[in-house]
Amino acid sequence: MTNSTGHLIICSCEDTMPLDAGAVRRGCRGKEVTTARQLCRSELDRFGALARGAAALTVGCTQEARFFSDVAAEDGRTSPISYVNLREAAGWSSDGAEAGPKMAALLAAAAEPVPDVPLIDVESSEVILIYGRDEEAVAAGTLLKEHFDVTVMIEPPAAITPPRITEFPVVKGKIRTATGHFGAFDVTVDEFAQPAPSSRGVMSFGPIRDGVRSRCGIIVDLSGREPLFTAADLRDGYLRADPRHPAALLQAILKARDLIGTFTKPRYIAFDSHLCAHSRSQITGCTRCLDLCPAGAIAPAGDHVSIDPYLCAGCGQCAAVCPTGAASYAMPPADALMRKLRAMLLAYREAGGERAVVLLHDEIHGAALIDALARFGDGLPANVLPLPVNEVTQAGLESIAAAFAYGASALRVLLRDRPRHDVAGLRQSVVLANTILAALGFGEGRVSAIEADDPDLLSDALRASPSMAAAPRPASFLPLGEKRSLMRLALRELHRASPDPIETIALPDQAPFGAVEIDIGGCTLCLACVSACPTGALGDDPERPMLRFTEDACVQCGLCKATCPENVITLRPQLDFRPEAAAARVLKDEEPFCCIRCGKPFGVKSTIERLTAKLQDRSWVYNGSPRRLDAIKMCDDCRVAFVWEENFDPHAVQEQDQPRQNRIGLISSAKGKRS
Repeated sequence: MTNSTGHLIICSCEDTMPLDAGAVRRGCRGKEVTTARQLCRSELDRFGALARGAAALTVGCTQEARFFSDVAAEDGRTSPISYVNLREAAGWSSDGAEAGPKMAALLAAAAEPVPDVPLIDVESSEVILIYGRDEEAVAAGTLLKEHFDVTVMIEPPAAITPPRITEFPVVKGKIRTATGHFGAFDVTVDEFAQPAPSSRGVMSFGPIRDGVRSRCGIIVDLSGREPLFTAADLRDGYLRADPRHPAALLQAILKARDLIGTFTKPRYIAFDSHLCAHSRSQITGCTRCLDLCPAGAIAPAGDHVSIDPYLCAGCGQCAAVCPTGAASYAMPPADALMRKLRAMLLAYREAGGERAVVLLHDEIHGAALIDALARFGDGLPANVLPLPVNEVTQAGLESIAAAFAYGASALRVLLRDRPRHDVAGLRQSVVLANTILAALGFGEGRVSAIEADDPDLLSDALRASPSMAAAPRPASFLPLGEKRSLMRLALRELHRASPDPIETIALPDQAPFGAVEIDIGGCTLCLACVSACPTGALGDDPERPMLRFTEDACVQCGLCKATCPENVITLRPQLDFRPEAAAARVLKDEEPFCCIRCGKPFGVKSTIERLTAKLQDRSWVYNGSPRRLDAIKMCDDCRVAFVWEENFDPHAVQEQDQPRQNRIGLISSAKGKRS
C-alpha cells in the first residue's frame, strides 16, 4: 500500500508502551515516522520543528491534543493536525508488544481526510418551561430566573406552598402533548389554571381550561413521569431529571444555563427527494426510514419524505437502511467511512497483522469504555481495531461489506447495555450482512453487537470471539460515488474476495435488492408498474408492447406490486452477482396491434382482440354495429377522424330493452291511469 506523503509521530509515553516503528513504516509506506519518549514535555521542540512545515501531520496522542495544537498555532501552522489515541487503543494492553500492525492501522485511518459537515443555526429562546409536581420545580425556577423568562407548571393537584413574592409565573396544568425542537417547542396543556393571588397556606387556582397551547424554547421536565418525547435523550433542549435525585436535578439546571444564544448543529442527513421511493400516486411503497426514526424527524411529504434537520438527532438509521441512497449520512459520508476502513485494514495487513476484528464505537460511550479497559484491565486485544464513529447505528451494509472485502475477519459493534434509542435498523443490517457472508462461505457470526457498559464485559466478549480467517483474496478498491453505487461496488468486491463466490443469494424481507416476477398470463402490459417504479428498474419499449426489468436498479420498495391492477407482481428479495443483473431483461412482450386505417402500432394485439370480442358479444352499443366496432381498432388520431367522417352520434344507438323491473313499473303505472 502507498499512502500520500506526510509525517507520523508516535510516542512511548515515557516508555509505558512498546513501539514497533518498523511495523508502522511497513503499514504506512510513504510516510515519515518519528518516534519519541516524552513528546509533550522534554521533546516538545521535535514536535515544533515538524509542525512548522505544511506537510500533513498525524500525532499518536489525544491526551495532549489541545496543547499540541496551541503550540503549532503559535509556530504559525495553519493546516490541521490529525490525532489518534495509540496509548489506550493499542499500547496499554497485555498484547502491547504485538500491537505494531494495529498502530499502523490506526495511524493510517486517522490520516484519511474527512470532508466538513454542513451546519445549521439554531436560535435559543429565553422562554423556559419548568414542568414538575412539587416545590422542587419552583426551586429550579428560582435558580434559573436570572437567566431565563421562567414559567413553572405544576401537575395537578399542585398542592404547594405559595411563594412569598411572585418572581415568575407558577401555574397548574398537565401537558397532553409536546412537539417541536430546541428553540421552538409547542405544548398543549389540560387542566390549566392560573394561581389565585389570595392563596394562603396552599396555593389555590382559578377556573380550569383544557387544550391551552403555549410555546417555549427549553423544557426542563422534573415531573418524574414518562418522557414527553420518544427517544427523549436525543431531543436537544429537552432536559429531564428525577426530582428525587439532587445531583441529576442540579445537572439539568446547569445544562439549561448553557442553552442561551445561537448554536450550530450538524445537518446529519443529506437528502435527495428525487431518489426517494416512499410513494407514487398516493400509493405507499418504502417506509423503512419512517419506521425507524426514533426522534420523529421524518414525515411523509407527497411522493417522498421530508427530514426535519432541527429534530434529527443523527442516529443515522434512515441512511443505513435507505435502499436508494436518497438519505445519506454526513458525519462522515459513506464513502469517507469506507476510505477509513480501507486505509486501516490495508495498513494492518501490510504491517503483518492477521485476523483483524473491526470494533465500531461512538466517542461518548465506546471511547470511555476502551479507556477504562486500558487503564484498569488488560486493554484491547492486538487484533481488535477500534474505529470511532459519530453513531454506531450509522453503519450500513455498504460499510460492513467493504470491511470484509478489505480483509476484516470479524466486525463488532459496541452498544450500551441499554441503548439510548431503538437500534432496530442496525440489527436489520447485521442480519442482512450475516446472511450474505454466510452464503459466500465466510461462516456464521461474522458481524454482531456487543452490549456492554462494563469494560471487563467488553474484554471478555472480544477475547471469547472465535478466531476466523479473513477473505482469501482481499480487495483494495477505492470507494467513489453515491451510496447505492457504493453498496453495489462493495458487494461485488466482497463476492470476488469471498471463499465461495456463488452467483445468487436469497435474502430476507426488506432487503434492498431483489427481482420482480410477473404472472405472464395475467399481465395486460398496462405498464402501470413502469410509471410507479421510482428507480427505473421497470421500463418499457417505445416501439412495441414490452416490459423490461433491470435487477441492479430494483430496491424492492413494492410500489409496482401495490400499483398493479391485475395483482400479478411478486417480489423476490435476492442478491444476484451475475452480469445479467446489470442489464435489462424482458419480462413480457407481445405483438402490437396495428391501426386498421393507417397501420401504425398503438396497442397490445391480444388486448385489442379480447376487448373487441367482448364488446361485440355483450355490449348493446356495439352488438350489430361493426362500423362502430372498427373505431376500437384505430389509433387515437384515426379514431377521431373516423367518428367525424361517419357522423356517429353517440346517442343515436339502437333502442335497448328496458330492464325488467322498469317495464313492470310502466305497466303498473298504465293500469293505474286506466282505472
